Parts: sequence; C-alpha cells; structure tokens
Amino acid sequence: MIGTRVIVIGSGFSGLAAATSLADQGYEVTVLEKNDSPGGRARSFSADGFTFDMGPSWYWMPDVFESYFNKFGKSTSDYYDLKRLDPSYAVIFGENDFVNIPAQMPQMHALFESMEKGSAEQLDKFLEQAAYKYEVGINQLVYKPGRSLTEFMSPRLLLDVIRMDVFQSFHKHIRRFFRHDKIIKLMEFPILFLGALPQNTPALYSLMNYADISLGTWYPMGGMHKIVEGMVKLATEKGVKFRYNQDVQQLQVEKQVVHRVQTSTDAFQADVVVASADYHHVEKELLPETSRSYTDAYWEDRVMAPSSLLFYLGVSKRLQNLQHHNLFFDEDFGPHAEEIYTNPKWPTKPLFYVSAPSVTDPAVAPEGCENLFILIPVAPGLEDTEELREKYFNLVMDRLERLTKQEIRSAIVYKRSYAHRDFIKDYNAFKGNAYGLANTLLQTAILKPSLKSKKVKNLFYTGQLTVPGPGVPPSLISGQVVAKEVAKEFALPAVVTV
Repeated sequence: MIGTRVIVIGSGFSGLAAATSLADQGYEVTVLEKNDSPGGRARSFSADGFTFDMGPSWYWMPDVFESYFNKFGKSTSDYYDLKRLDPSYAVIFGENDFVNIPAQMPQMHALFESMEKGSAEQLDKFLEQAAYKYEVGINQLVYKPGRSLTEFMSPRLLLDVIRMDVFQSFHKHIRRFFRHDKIIKLMEFPILFLGALPQNTPALYSLMNYADISLGTWYPMGGMHKIVEGMVKLATEKGVKFRYNQDVQQLQVEKQVVHRVQTSTDAFQADVVVASADYHHVEKELLPETSRSYTDAYWEDRVMAPSSLLFYLGVSKRLQNLQHHNLFFDEDFGPHAEEIYTNPKWPTKPLFYVSAPSVTDPAVAPEGCENLFILIPVAPGLEDTEELREKYFNLVMDRLERLTKQEIRSAIVYKRSYAHRDFIKDYNAFKGNAYGLANTLLQTAILKPSLKSKKVKNLFYTGQLTVPGPGVPPSLISGQVVAKEVAKEFALPAVVTV
C-alpha cells in the first residue's frame, strides 16, 4: 500500500523522529536535508585525524532515548555504546578552585556538606520534588501537543501542574533549599540549557536537576553523532528516503494546502509537510504572506535562547586538569546574563564551556592528542566578524591556560570557529540562534508557536521553536508528538485482510 506522501524538511533529531514514527505507521516519507549529511545541529565533521561533534555534546535523560528506540522494538545498545561519566563534569570557580561533580549520591552528599552544613538532607528533599516533576513533566506534559487548554483540563493534571511550581521562578525555588553561593550556581547551571535566566524560568524545570544528578551524564562512544547515525539507520529500515543537498526554496500553497515542495533542484509532491527546519524561516521565506500564521512583530517579540561562539580545536598533546565536560564559572554570571538577555551585546567577561571528549574516547583524536570543543553563550542577532571571533578566542584561551596551568595555543594543529552567520547559513537560524526559543513561562506549552499551521491545513512544525522546547531530548519528543498529530488528521485508510 502506498501511504500518504509526507515530506519532512530537515534531518535534525525532531525531523528524524517524526519521519521514522510516520513511516512506521505506513506513510511514504521523504526527508529533504539542506546539507550534505544528516543531523542538523548534531552533525559531525573530521579534519586532520580529529572527529568533532558540531553541536550537542551533553547526553542527559537516557530514558527518553531508550523509550524512543523501544517504540520500534529496538534499544539504544543496538546502535551505540553508552558510558556514564564519573565525574559527570567539572566546575571551575577560579584558580585552584575546581569542583568535580560525582556520579554517585554518597559522594554528592559529601560534596554538598563540605560547602553547607545540612545541605545533603536538603538535596534529598529537593530531588524528591524534582523526581515527581520529571515523572509528570517528561512522561506526560512534554508529550502534549500544546494546541488547546483542554489538553490540561483533567483534575489530576491540573493538580499536578499546581504541585510542580509552574508559577514560581526557579531562582526563588532553589533558594528555599540552599544558601551557599557555589551550590546555587551548581543547581542553576542546568537551566542554562533552557535558554533563559533562572528568574524567568518556571520552577517546574528543577526536573533538569533530577536529570543531571539522579539520571547522570552519559556519552555515546564515537560521539553524539552516533545517535544520529542510529536514528538514520532505523529510519531507513522503516522505509524513509533521504535526499541531501536539497535546499527548500518554496512551499507551493493552493486553497490552504501545500501541494508541492520546491527545492533548488527538484520538486516533490506532498500530501503532508512536516517542517523540522527553522520555524521563522519556513514562515517568512517559504510561504506566501497570506499563508503565514505569525507576523514579523510576533517573531521580534519572542525571547530567544542564546546563540553560541564555538571553537573546534585539535591539540597535538594530551592536556592536564580537564574532565570530559568543564564549566568555567570563574566570572560572575550576572553581567554575562545581562549581556545576553537584557542588553544584548558581545560579553565583557563571558562564562564558557569546554568539552574534551578525547578524555573519554580515544577514537575522536589521534594518539597522544586532544580534541577540544569550546562554547561561549552569546546573545542572538549580534554582528559576527572574524575579528570578534579572534578576540574572544584569545580571551578564553588566556583564562583556560591560566586556570589549567598549561600552554595550549602553541600545540593547536587544527582550529575552526562557528557562530551566528554559520547558524544562519547552515540552518537558516532566526537571528543566528543556537538553541531555539527560551523556555520562559510565557513561552510554555500553548504559548509557544503552534506545531500546526493556522493557515495551511497540511503543514506541521517540529523542533526547538515549537513544543516542547529546546534541547536534544525535547526535540526527540517533539518529532514523536507531531507524528501523532499528523496521524490523527491524515489517517491512512484501514487495511482489510481476507
């Protein structure tokens, strides 16, 4: 049987999940990918013997990935090997002030007690609440399509929403449990993944702390792109067709229906279109004005998560005093946050993150070498020049070398930078954002851009600018959610067996 023809635009996590879920139900699915390889922001590249993940580097919420593959009778272990990191990551507060975050709870209790007496007991109380939020939030709320308030109208779910501190800020919530400045910084760190300040993030998202501390930080050997490879292999097994180097130029709409997807080289007939590409780009550049759900003013009012200035470095020696994940909190986050969210500009004294996957995985660097990925969160929409990139490279390297007490620059044998204009070029990212839409209270659930077009009957959206939000696990969930909505509205005819 030939199913309804579905065109998925983009092969990031959400696009792959949507395509595979629909193909598994019998739809005829083709994925159109702008670039020459799958994965979107989770692409990888190799150079001079080094293999770099281009974007996501943290593997949290392993249950979300396992649940995804289980849907198709598979397991993550069928496609990649996971290793739990211990320590989970390191936080560098200053010179000779490194804190390794242990993977085991007894050591975590001891760490907290060393900073604030009684905080181990408070941590257990905090995590008990966070576990409840994770159970309800990840297993129920984030799988809601966010198209109507009626989705949340059950008495039990309303009670759950109240119990999950949706209307209290994370900033206030964390200070009910802890007083020590370092503990507060450690507990607020996961919120940075959501692209908003703790003051503007609902306390619901303490579920991220549960994901961090209780579920752990993991690494797929070979790199994060191994997840993409596994998802593409599964999709292909289900019959999904992939077409690369297909930059979509236009969605041809007649009578509120997309009939054809036009790329730079081909045209594809469509019964349903799922856009895993940048939502704003699809609306603004691919649709006629009369078919757009949101105005320019609407998009300008959205609170965007940060962009990033990234450096991919190959170093010709092994380095000291670095874990797999390293957070450099040696400067005050307050001014940096203001320069991201309140008064957008290039930061004066930025915090930054360094991933050294070669600490865990010898396959990503030549023998005796180190693979470094450096990320500076910055405001979206900034001017992006080579001069600015080089300025911040030297600023960060000065601190990295001083704090880890070693010379690094003289051993760099490969260097590549990536920032706003690259996010725009490769992903058509609105304002060059890296993470999508910030998870503020006023941009949660039904208050996000809808996963279904308001003007085009067969056009759906998935990914980090719609429900449930930014991050790899939410994007994976987003693709599954939109597939269910497509199946509801464009159900395949029943197969009659004799």
